[in-house]
Amino acid sequence: GDGWAAQGNILTGPEVVDALRDTWLTGTDRPFAQRLLAALRAGQRAGGDRRGQQSAGLLVVRQGGGYGGTGDLLVDLRVDDHPDPITELDRLLAVHTLMFSRPDPATLLDLAGALAAEVAGLLTALGHPADPAEPEDALVDWAGMENLEERLVPGRIDPVVLARLRTAVPHVPAPRSPA
Repeated sequence: GDGWAAQGNILTGPEVVDALRDTWLTGTDRPFAQRLLAALRAGQRAGGDRRGQQSAGLLVVRQGGGYGGTGDLLVDLRVDDHPDPITELDRLLAVHTLMFSRPDPATLLDLAGALAAEVAGLLTALGHPADPAEPEDALVDWAGMENLEERLVPGRIDPVVLARLRTAVPHVPAPRSPA
């Protein structure tokens, strides 16, 4: 088609390419890597390779899209030997997206007031003592340990980072009053 191509090795039939095409063309609302993976999954569901499944890979290049904007390699994931390689590739892409994607500026929260105090408390509970009024230095330390530094924005917090921070602190139930 215009601006895209789909192909495969020893496919079960033309329905595989049709599924790739249809999924690619209807997935324009997805990020590029997820769109590619969805097309790959659709091709597999339509029959895939006659020999079965063993490996899958995903390579996405975008100018300045690499870690810290220092390279062009946005995604480079491979599953070389797995009974369900597309599912494993999907899992790896989710981890990669968490660790290396940059936050959506429209979703960022101001790191101030009650939210700053909550973040400071969570960080302190995780062994990164933080000033409740200015938890940013401790947040940078913790995010570096968690490989989330690509998601940091000065003075703000990505909801993905906040959710990860909240789940990192074990929940301690409130003491029960005697009955």
